[in-house]
Amino acid sequence: MSDPPSRSKAELDREFSDLYRTHLRDVYSYSYYRVGNHHDAEDLTEQTFLQAYRHYERALRESDGRPLRPWLIRIAHNLAANFYRDRARKPQAAIEDAAVISSPHTTETLVEGREELEEILAGVQQLPDDRREALIMRFALGMDNREIARALGRTDGATKVLLHRAIKQLEGIVAHPEPTS
Repeated sequence: MSDPPSRSKAELDREFSDLYRTHLRDVYSYSYYRVGNHHDAEDLTEQTFLQAYRHYERALRESDGRPLRPWLIRIAHNLAANFYRDRARKPQAAIEDAAVISSPHTTETLVEGREELEEILAGVQQLPDDRREALIMRFALGMDNREIARALGRTDGATKVLLHRAIKQLEGIVAHPEPTS
């Protein structure tokens, strides 16, 4: 009961390199929306691809030719959950984002747009994990319902309902923000 002859290590490495180039932006974007800063997102992205590389051959066998993007996002999802679990065990002081503003002269429209985006992102952070995950996958990564369902281990129908409820809840949060203390 042995597996059929497998591809050479060089072939697998070439294929994995293609997978990496194709999905690096998606995995990074997902990680960034989950953790909210570039440094941690880069770390999670690196960990995602390291773990994916270790299990790549098995994933190819089990995928039956289906795209591997949901599998990669699932790995990133699990690593992000571990990141938050570890952070909860070891609380750290928040560090302000020290990014330098590229242009000191911003327009009023840009400021208003940034404030609205900040309200939406803050609202997304208030959603339950599964709803937040689904919205990130849908709108930040452009994943379709079937890909999201595979990444979250749900049915297509349950994913459609999850997205609908997430959007409705986010609309309510943004329309009626909680007062900050």
